[in-house]
Amino acid sequence: MISANNVTYRIGKKALFEDVNIKFTEGNCYGLIGANGAGKSTFLKILSGELDTTNGEIVMTPGQRLSVLEQDHFKYDEYPVMDTVIMGNRRLYDIMKEKDAIYAKEDFSDEDGVRAAELEAEFAEMDGWEAESNAAMLLNGLGIDTDSHYTLMADMDGAGKVKVLLARALFGNPDILLLDEPTNHLDLDAIAWLEEFLINFENTVIVVSHDRYFLNKVCTQIADIDYGKIQLYAGNYDFWYESSQLLIKQMKEANKKKEEKIKELQEFISRFSANASKSKQATSRKRALEKIELDTIKPSSRKYPYIDFRPEREIGNEVLFVENLSKTIDGVKVLDNISFTVGHDDKIAFVGGNELAKTTLFKILTGEMEPDSGTYKWGVTTSQAYFPKDFTNEFNNDYTITEWLTGYSPIKDVTYVRGFLGRMLFAGDDGVKRVKVLSGGEKVRCLLSKMMISGANCLVFDEPTNHLDMEAITALNEGMIKFPGVELFACRDHQIVQTTANRIIEILPDGSFIDKITTYDEYLESDEMARKRTVYTSNKEEDEN
Repeated sequence: MISANNVTYRIGKKALFEDVNIKFTEGNCYGLIGANGAGKSTFLKILSGELDTTNGEIVMTPGQRLSVLEQDHFKYDEYPVMDTVIMGNRRLYDIMKEKDAIYAKEDFSDEDGVRAAELEAEFAEMDGWEAESNAAMLLNGLGIDTDSHYTLMADMDGAGKVKVLLARALFGNPDILLLDEPTNHLDLDAIAWLEEFLINFENTVIVVSHDRYFLNKVCTQIADIDYGKIQLYAGNYDFWYESSQLLIKQMKEANKKKEEKIKELQEFISRFSANASKSKQATSRKRALEKIELDTIKPSSRKYPYIDFRPEREIGNEVLFVENLSKTIDGVKVLDNISFTVGHDDKIAFVGGNELAKTTLFKILTGEMEPDSGTYKWGVTTSQAYFPKDFTNEFNNDYTITEWLTGYSPIKDVTYVRGFLGRMLFAGDDGVKRVKVLSGGEKVRCLLSKMMISGANCLVFDEPTNHLDMEAITALNEGMIKFPGVELFACRDHQIVQTTANRIIEILPDGSFIDKITTYDEYLESDEMARKRTVYTSNKEEDEN
C-alpha cells in the first residue's frame, strides 16, 4: 500500500496539488488521468520519492519494493539488455555481482566462503536462479528477440530501449508499480501483451496513459486530477467518464430546482413582506431562503479541440491502385511485392510491429520516397493530406503559427486561418508563437489544422496520437470516424483503430502482408495464430492455405 497524506506541492507560489489525501491499495490498478499540465507525471515522481512534497507525506508499507518505469533512455547504455532488466530488482542484481566477484577471486578465503554462502541463501530466497529466464520472458513478451538479450543497451534503437526499460520496471514482481505512459512507442502486439500482464498482476499499479482502450482494459479504479485535487472513481476509464458526467448533470439539475425554489421564495417575500397578516410567513420564507446554497460546479480544466475534416470534393470510385511495390532500406527488404486496391469507402488501418515498413509505404504513397520497384496511382478525383511520423523539418523555420498555416491555406485570409487554429485551442496571442518553439503536442495540433484546412478527401496518418493528450485523442478519434473520405493510417491507439477502420492490412516482418476486410478486434481473434507465427508466408501463400 502507498498513500499520500495531506500532500501539497508548490512550484513557486502556484500549488500544483493541495491537501491531497489518497490511498492506493494492493490488488488494484489505478489510472491516473487529467489534462496536460495537471501534474500526473509530477505526482508519480512525488510517490516514488524523486520529488519532495512541500507539505504532507508519502507513506508506504514497510518492506515493500517500489518499481518505476525509467524515462532516461540513455541511462543504461553501458549495460547489456539482460543486466538492465534484472537491475529492476537492485538487491538481486547486487547479490549476483557480488557473488561473481567472490567466485572470481584466485585467493578464495574462508571469509569469502561464509559470505558466498550467505549470498547464495538470499539469492535462492529471491528466486535468483530464475532471474534470467523471467527477464527473458518479459523481453520476449514485449517483442525483444532472444538474440538481442545480451546486446548492449547503447546498440538498441529507441523503441527497443523503451521495451527494455518497461521490462526492467516489471521485473521481480514489485509490490508497487508506477508506470508513466508505458504504451508510448509500443506496437499494438506489445501493448496487448502488457495489458494481459497487468490484468494478472496481483499487487498495486498506478499508471498514467493517454490510451483509453488500455485504461479500460487494465484499470480497476481511476484517480482523476483536476484543479489540484485527486478524486477516486471505482471502475475503468469509460465508467469514470460516465460517472463524472452524471455527477455534473445531477448537480446542475439540483441547482436548477434550488434556483426555482429561490425564485418562488423571493416572489412570496416581495409580495407579502409588507402584509401584516402574512409577515410571519414571509419571515419564515426568508429563513428558508438563507439556508439554500447552490452547489459550486467548477468547470473542468480539460479542453477539447474540435477536429472536423471536410473534403472539398466527393471522391470517385477509383481511389488508389498499388501494384508490386518493393523497397529495401539498409540491406533489409521492408516492402516485398505489396499490391492492393483502395475503394472509396475504405478506412484502412496498417498494423503489426513492422513500423519502418508502414512509414516507408506512406512515404512512397505521398511522394516523399521512391520505391525500388512497382507502381502506385491515385485516382483523378482524389486529393491527399499526410501526417508524417517524423515532422521535425516541418517546423524548422521562423514562421509564426498563423504565418505557417496561412502558407497551406487555399484562402489567404488571417481571420479564416485563425478560425482553424481556434478549433485546435490556439487562441489570442498563440497565433504569433514561433512554430520552432512549440511543444510536441502543439506541433501535432498544427499538423491536424493543416490537414483540416487542406480539404483533402484522402487522409494518410502515421502515428498521429504521439504527443497528444487524452482530450485531443478523443477529438481526433471522433473526427476520423465522421470523415466521409478515405483514410490510410497507422496508430497505436487501439480504440481509434477499432472504431475507425473497416479494413486491416498487416505488414509482416519479412515485408509481405495480410489484407482483411474486418474490424481490428475481429482480426485479432481470427488471425491470432497467424500473427504469432515466427515464419511468415507471402499474402499469396496465405490465400492458398
